[in-house]
Amino acid sequence: MLGNFLDKAKQGLFDLQTNAKKYRNKDFLNASLAASAMVTVADGSVGAEEKRKAIQFAKTHEGLSIFDTNDVVKTFKDYLDGLDPNDPTADADLAEMGALADIGKVKKNDEHARMVLRLAIAIGNADGTFDEKEREVAIKIARELGLDPADFELS
Repeated sequence: MLGNFLDKAKQGLFDLQTNAKKYRNKDFLNASLAASAMVTVADGSVGAEEKRKAIQFAKTHEGLSIFDTNDVVKTFKDYLDGLDPNDPTADADLAEMGALADIGKVKKNDEHARMVLRLAIAIGNADGTFDEKEREVAIKIARELGLDPADFELS
């Protein structure tokens, strides 16, 4: 079931590269990275090594290659740092509200909304697993985007 969705997500990421001009805007980048960061920290912890790997993955992910690498790295790191439940200087609840607000900015564009969710799931699956907590966060993101989680085999 999830395998079929991952295949569809990969096709969608190819479409992202092919139709780059449609997606190359700040709202799409922020929504994609906010959603990806939320899925990355879904298990409640994100150590320095996990952050490094997640940032490296986002930096080299073909779906995000349409953006300036420095913008991708800085933006993703900012979201990860803000959402880090282990960082005593971060307010993860406030950061999540901000991330959801940024995600919601692409809600009116169904194509962008679907691609944001696909990217978040792909980055969440970067370690080879997509566990129940990641699935729950992906469902929350889908709902924020006005999408039916069942369309993405999440429910």
